[in-house]
Parts: sequence; C-alpha cells; structure tokens
Amino acid sequence: MTDSLIRALVEAIHSTPTQAVLYFSGGASQVLGWLAAVPGASNTVLEVIVPYSRMSMIQLLGKVPVQFTSKETAEDMALVAYNRALKLSKPGSPVVGVGFTGSLVTTRPKLGDHRFYLSTRTSNRLWASSVTLSKGLRTRDQEERVSSQVLLKAIAEACKVPNSITFDSDLTEGEVPDVSELHFDEDQELEQLIQGKICFKIFPFLNGTQASNGDRKVILSGSFNPLHDGHVKLLEVAMSLCSGGYPCFELSAINADKPPLTVSQIKDRVKQFEKAGKTVIISNQPYFYKKAELFPGSAFVIGADTAARLINPKYYGGSYENMIETLVGCKRTGCTFLVGGRNMDGVFKVLEDFDIPDELKDMFISIPVDRFRMDISSTEIRKGREGK
Repeated sequence: MTDSLIRALVEAIHSTPTQAVLYFSGGASQVLGWLAAVPGASNTVLEVIVPYSRMSMIQLLGKVPVQFTSKETAEDMALVAYNRALKLSKPGSPVVGVGFTGSLVTTRPKLGDHRFYLSTRTSNRLWASSVTLSKGLRTRDQEERVSSQVLLKAIAEACKVPNSITFDSDLTEGEVPDVSELHFDEDQELEQLIQGKICFKIFPFLNGTQASNGDRKVILSGSFNPLHDGHVKLLEVAMSLCSGGYPCFELSAINADKPPLTVSQIKDRVKQFEKAGKTVIISNQPYFYKKAELFPGSAFVIGADTAARLINPKYYGGSYENMIETLVGCKRTGCTFLVGGRNMDGVFKVLEDFDIPDELKDMFISIPVDRFRMDISSTEIRKGREGK
C-alpha cells in the first residue's frame, strides 16, 4: 500500500463529520502519525491513549481483563472509547470508539502467535476483527505497518467513508481477518443506556431557530412529563444570557428514588422534543455532580427549588463538608448553574433568597425575574389533564 493511498484515505476520514477516540496497545502505532500528518485531524481525533502497561489497561477498563490481547479486550476498549467520545464530541456529531490490542514481534522469540485484535463501536454497531500474522515473515516495523493499515481501514469504515477509495492492506492471502459484527436498533441502544453500558444518547432535533455555535452545552434537565412552554421559554432565556452554546434538554432514564424509565416511556417523551424541534439528551445520571462529569463545561439551567436542594447538606448525608466538596468538584469541571425563579410552597423564590456558600457563589447565576417567570409545573399540568 502506497503512502499516497494512505493519505487519500485519511483525507476522506477527516472529511466526514465523525469524531473519534482511539485506544490502542501493542501495535498499530503508525495510525496516529498518519491521522495527525494530514490537515483536518482536529475534525476527527478527540483523544488518543496508549494503555501499554498492565496497570494502565486495568485503569482504562475499570477491571482486570481475562486476556490483555483478545477480542473481548478490544471490544471493551472500543466501548470505553465510545463513551469517552460521547463526552468530548460536539453535540449531535456522530462518534466512534476504537480499540486495538496486539502481540507483535518483540526483542525475544514468542511461543504464541503474532496477532492483533481491533474493534469499533458506534451508536448502532459493534464491529470486531482478529488477525493472526505469519510468524517470522515480518520485522516489528513491518508488523506495525500492516496492523496500522488494517486499523486505518476499520476507522474509515466506521466513519462511513465511501467505498470509492480502494484500500487493501499488506496482509497475505493466508492472513484472513476473522470479522464479527453486531447491529443495534434504537430500543437496544436505550436498553444499553438503562443498563449503564453507554452513558447517554443524544437526539439532535435542532430546528433552524436554535443557535448551536461552540462545544459548550446549555442544558435544562427534568422529567418533562410533559414538556411545556415554560421549559422551552426558560431554555431560550438561558441561551440569551450565555455567550454561545448548544441548547439541549436532558432527561435521565434513572431516577434517584423511582424505578428506571422503560424504553417505551423514554421514546414517548422523546417524541415531544421531536415535535417541538428541540434537542434532547437521554442520560442515566440523576445527580448533578454526575451530570457535570458527563457534560463538562456545561451551563445547567435549574429552578430555585433545585438550587435549594443543591446547597442543602441534608442531601449529602447531613454533612456541610460533603456538600462543599461535591459542588467544588462540579465547579472543577467548568460547569455553572443558571437559576430561574420558582414557586416553592406558595412563595415565589429566586436565587437571591438563598445563602450560597462563598466558595460556590461564582457557580450560580440568577435569571432575572423580568426575563423569565413561570409558576406552573409539569406536575400541575399533568394533574389538570388527569382531572379532565
């Protein structure tokens, strides 16, 4: 395979909207150089990590692999990379997680095969391949090159590069990849989210009137049962107070004190946003300190009642110190809270009615009452509907 063909394929990858996180160990190291050497790499590459040591791989996966060089480990790496890509990508962009693990030529003779495993994970597809190389046929550099070629081709396929670019690796006729592939429909993807395998799914129902400049998300979280005009207006006002960003609603499938939503319940609520032309994220994190880890740098739009709970030690095991530590952790992620007024026990409350600790004051921003006031809630609307 010529360098010109490699460059053409990389250019094609960079021209797609797909963004990628790559984790590889034990081979295919030339892929990073090929991707970075062609202009446009920042369009594609979000992060690259090489977990070469045993402990690095264990920390990456959060467990000890049964075998460090195996199909299962490559798939686990791809899934972790996919979840990381979701967190780092531009809102609504397609993402791919890439995992590679290999056992190639070393300084000492190997008793086992020279082999490598690779996997790519997208929203609706898990693809994996294993290749056993002809022992003694190549030097380490040559095995690096051929494994890099195979990995680059897999990345191109995951990015949906057109087949018009002919790209064949330098594998011999006897080195036939063993390929497996699983496809997921939307219901299966949502089940994976409920089970905690994937961290969130975004439905980018963005209409033409919504601004979407920049990577920062402006997020209004809630149960949205139902979505109403007050929610929409609140997010619009919040956007006007932010210097750019991507407006989106966020619904957690997991509730802190209720059973998880079912797939059908999630899909019913998502339909509201599709009809309204508003982007919604389905996550599995009911707590804001976890949402801050999922969506670093975001501005969360909340009501005064939520702000009151956030600064109440009661919800941190009764410990003021735990409350401060948790919220300072949110602050380190670059997140802020935009607080709208809310009717609480018959009294309309705003941010200024609460005693915010000094360490946290710059995290909380008040939405002026003259810009937004809505006293009705989803609960009241739902009760009204049920009473008819």
